[in-house]
Amino acid sequence: MRASLVALAAALAAASLPAAAHAEPVAPAGRAEGALQVADADTTRRLPFDIPAQPLARALHEFGRQADLRVSLDGTAAAGVRSAAVAGTFTAAQALRVLLAGTGYQARFADAHSVVVRAAGRDSGAQALERVVVTGDASRRAGYAPRRTSSATRTDTPLRDVPQAVTVVGRELMADQAMQSMAEVVRYVPGIAMGQGEGHRDAPTIRGTSSTADFFVDGVRDDAQYLRDVYNVERVEALKGSNAMIFGRGGGGGVINRVTKDAQWAPTRALTLEGGSFEHRRATVDVGQGLGRAAAVRLNGLYENSGVFRDVTTLERQGINPTAAFLAGGTLVRLGYEYFLDRRTVDRGIPSFQGRPSNADITTFFGDPDASHARSAVHAATATVERGSLDGVMVRNRTRVASYDKFYQNVFPGAAVSEDGSAVTLSAYSNATDRRNLFNQTDVTYAVATGPVRQTLLVGAELGHQATDNFRRTGFFDDSAATLVVPFATPRATAPATFRQSATDADAQSVVGLAALYAQDQLALGEHWQAVAGVRFDRFDLRYDDRRSGRELRRRDEMFSPRAGLVFKPLEPLSLYGSYSISYLPSSGDQFSSLSTSTVTLEPERFTNRELGLKWEPRHDLSLTGAFYRLDRTNTSAPDPNDPALLVQTGQQRTTGYELGVSGNLTSAWQIAGGYAVQRATIVSRTVASPAGATSPLVPHASLSLWNRYQLTRRFGAGVGVIHQGDMYAAINNEVTLPGFTRLDAAAYLRLHDDVRLQLNVENLLDERYYATSHGNNNIMPGASRTLRVSVTATP
Repeated sequence: MRASLVALAAALAAASLPAAAHAEPVAPAGRAEGALQVADADTTRRLPFDIPAQPLARALHEFGRQADLRVSLDGTAAAGVRSAAVAGTFTAAQALRVLLAGTGYQARFADAHSVVVRAAGRDSGAQALERVVVTGDASRRAGYAPRRTSSATRTDTPLRDVPQAVTVVGRELMADQAMQSMAEVVRYVPGIAMGQGEGHRDAPTIRGTSSTADFFVDGVRDDAQYLRDVYNVERVEALKGSNAMIFGRGGGGGVINRVTKDAQWAPTRALTLEGGSFEHRRATVDVGQGLGRAAAVRLNGLYENSGVFRDVTTLERQGINPTAAFLAGGTLVRLGYEYFLDRRTVDRGIPSFQGRPSNADITTFFGDPDASHARSAVHAATATVERGSLDGVMVRNRTRVASYDKFYQNVFPGAAVSEDGSAVTLSAYSNATDRRNLFNQTDVTYAVATGPVRQTLLVGAELGHQATDNFRRTGFFDDSAATLVVPFATPRATAPATFRQSATDADAQSVVGLAALYAQDQLALGEHWQAVAGVRFDRFDLRYDDRRSGRELRRRDEMFSPRAGLVFKPLEPLSLYGSYSISYLPSSGDQFSSLSTSTVTLEPERFTNRELGLKWEPRHDLSLTGAFYRLDRTNTSAPDPNDPALLVQTGQQRTTGYELGVSGNLTSAWQIAGGYAVQRATIVSRTVASPAGATSPLVPHASLSLWNRYQLTRRFGAGVGVIHQGDMYAAINNEVTLPGFTRLDAAAYLRLHDDVRLQLNVENLLDERYYATSHGNNNIMPGASRTLRVSVTATP
C-alpha cells in the first residue's frame, strides 16, 4: 500500500485539488466528488480509524471516507506534507487532530458533516481542535479486516476491487495469537498448507503447488530457503492463483508477501517479553519517531533462545531491522537494513509404518541431534524512492540487495520402518548454499479520468541478478556405510557420521540474469464495472556450472504472462469477479538446482488459473470472501517419494476447489478471522512417479480455521479458535496418509494499565495427538502437545 500512496495523492490532487487556492471537497467513498448533499454525521460518535502516514491530500480523503464526512482543503497541500498515522477508535475530531499533528495545518467543523482544513496562520477563523490524549481503545486497531493492498496490482487498491483471492493476516491478528513463524501465519489462510521443509525452510503448498521460492518482501523476491520470522512484519499477504504478471516467474499456485514495518512520523513504542512451555524465551522491540517533518526513524529487534517440544531440539534467533524515511522537495526516500540469524536443531520428525505415521512418541528424535543443525544468516538492504506530481504521475524505484548464507546438516530416517516394526534406517547429508540477490524495480503509474471512465495505468521494469553456490556432502556412518539401521525403540544413531562428497553430490554455481517489462491498465467503467488487464515479459537467462564434471549448461527463456479480470459491483460494498492468469516456471526449478542434460531442453512449466469469486463488506470493518477456481499445471514436477531431495516430472496436474474467508468485527467487541477451503489436486497424465488419478501431497480435501476474540470488559478479553485439517497424503505415490485432526486454541488478554498488556496463549488446548505435515513418507512432523505462552507488552 505504502508504495502507491504518493501516486494516489497526486491523482486526487489533480482531479479535485486545483492549484487555485479555494475550498474543494474531498468526498467520502461512495459519493460523486463534489456532491452537494451528504448524510448528517454525529461528530461525537467514536469510530474505528486505520489511516497510515501518507501525503496529506490522500490522508484527508481517507479520513473523509472512514468518518463519512465532507473534507474541504482550503488551498493545495504542499507535495512534501505528510500526515501522521491514525490507528484506533476516536471521535472524528480526535482522529483529525492526530492526523494533522505536526503538519502545519488546522481544521474546523463548518457543520455536523463538513470539515475545512487549511494552513495554520491563515486568516481563516480556524480553531485548533481540543488536545487529545490517546488511551484505552485508541491503542487498538479497528480489527482484523485490512481494506487495501498494493501487492495484488502494484497500485493502492481496495481489496474488494481486486479480482483475485487474497488473504491478509495483519499485525493485530498476529499479536493476538502470538504468531512468530510463517507456518503459524498460514494456519489462517484458506488453501495453503505448510510443508515440513526438512526442518530448516518454509515450504508452502498453495492450491496444490509446492514451492520454496514464492516468497516476497515488500513486493521484491525473497526466494532463499530458510525459516522466516514475523518480528518486523506489519502484515502478510497471501495472493492465490497465478501471479507472474505482478511478481514474475513462478507464483503458479500463489505467492506470500511480507509487508515490513517501516519508519513513520507517528511515534512507536513497544516492548514484548515472552516465555512459556519447553523453555520458550523471546523478546521483541519496536521503537520509532519522527524527526521533524523531514525525517523519521524506526528500529525493530528480536532475540529468542528456546527449546522445542521434541527431544533435545533448540532454537536461537536474532534480528535487527533499522529503517529511515526522508522527505526532500516532494520526494520520499526510504532506507532499511536487516540482519537475521537463525540457528536450530534440524528435526525431520518420525517415519511411517504400514501407510500411517508410526506410533513413536511424538517427542522421539530419530537420528543424531548433535550432528543435525542448521544456520541461516540473512543480510538485506533496501532503498525506495517515490515521487508524485500534481498531474497524476507517480514514479517509484525500489532496490533490494540481499545475501543468504545457509548451511544445514542432518541425520534422519531415510526409509520406512521395517516390516516387523523393529528397526528403522537412517541416512545423512549436509548442504551449504550461498546466494546473492540484487533486484531493482521501477514503476510508473498515471491516474486519469475521462468522463465516467477512470484509469490507473502502470508501466514498469525489473532487473535482477542472482548468484548461487551449492555444495552437498553425504554422511557415511563409521566412515563407510551410507545408511545405518537402528532399533525403532531407540532410534538415535549408534555410530558417528562423517561427511564427504559422493559421486552424485552437487558442487555447482548458478547465475541468473533477469530482465522484465510489464504494463497494466485498471479501469473503472462507471459505478458498477471495473476491469484490470496486464501482461509481463520476462527474459530469464540461467548459466549452470557443474564444477564436478566441468560441464556448463545454459538455458534462456522468454515468457509472456498475461492477466485479466472483470469486477461487477451491484452495490458499493459487494464485488463479483472473474479472472484469468498464466504463470511460468523455467525448467531449472524454483531453486535453479534441477537443471541437467535432460531437463535443459524442457519447456517451462505453465500454470493457468481461472477463478470466479465474490467479496462483500457488510460493514466497514468486516469482510466476507469466496472463490471458485481451477488451476492447470503442465510439465510439472514433485518430490520423489523415495528421495524427497530429487524432483521427478509428473506431466500434468489439475487443482480445483473453492474457499471462503471472513475477517473483521462482528460487533464492536467481537473480532473474527478464519477460512474454509475444499480442494482436489490430481495428477492428470500418467508418469513414472505416479499414475493418473493420484492426489498431490499435502493437499487436504477440506481445511478450516476460525479464530474469535471477544472484549469482555474494557480491560479483559478472551479468544478461542479451532483448526481442522482433513486427511492428506505425505508424498506423491499416495502410500502414506496423514490422518485429519481438529485442534482447539485459546487466549486471554488483560490490560494491566493503559500501556501494559498481559497475554496468555494456549495452543492445542485439549492436548490432541496429531500430525501436522511432512516431507515425504518418512519425515512426518507430529504436532506439539499442549503449549502455553505468556507475554507482557509495554507500549509507553
